[in-house]
Order: sequence, then structure tokens, then C-alpha cells
Amino acid sequence: MTAQPLRVLFCIGINQNFFDLPADGVGPGDVWKAFVSMMDGIKEMPGVDFIGDMDDDSHLVGPSDGWPWTCYILADVDSQDTVKAACNLFRTTPVGDGDAKLWRFAKVEARMGRALTVRDDVTLPE
Repeated sequence: MTAQPLRVLFCIGINQNFFDLPADGVGPGDVWKAFVSMMDGIKEMPGVDFIGDMDDDSHLVGPSDGWPWTCYILADVDSQDTVKAACNLFRTTPVGDGDAKLWRFAKVEARMGRALTVRDDVTLPE
């Protein structure tokens, strides 16, 4: 039996630092550029099969530190190590020309499970 990929929902929240921009030479456009770079990095990561994303910045106004999140990425991922590497992009993706990283303006929480299918150990009635 081949290992099934993890179905991962990356839940992303934007924090107050973003709403306080511009500050320290960083503007909202710098964060957006970094955010696109991070998303591209996840999509291009070996072991990640990108399914889709959803943004709710029209109905959720202000910072989000939990449910409901600002946006989501859904992907099939080969391992927990790959999920960890994807989350780490928030720590390593630079914002602007200074020392700021994306995690200063956004946070991520990865929810891992499996695709919703009938398990092999369940027998369906005829």
C-alpha cells in the first residue's frame, strides 16, 4: 500500500503589525510582495500538490489570530517535514530591504488530516 499524502489546510492570519504600516521603511506593498513569494515557494516545494486557496479579506476586517482566518491554502503534502518547511517560509521570507521577515506581519497554522474518503477498514452495505 502506498502512503497517502497529508491533506493540509494552511490557515493564515494577518496581524496588527500589517495594519500599522507603513513603519520602519516597510509598506503594505512590501508585505504583499513577500506574501506572493511565500505562496509561490509553497506551490513550488517538492512534495506539495497545491489544490487551491481562499481569501476572505472582504468579510473579515482587521487582524485575525485564529478562526476565522484571513486566508487559507489547501494542499496535499508528502510528509510532516514538508509541512514544517512550508510553515518555515513565514520565518525566512524577507519583507522589504531590512531585516523584517513575513512572520512579523502574518502567522500560519497547519491543520493536517487526510482526504475525506471511506477508509479501507470500513465495509459499506450493498
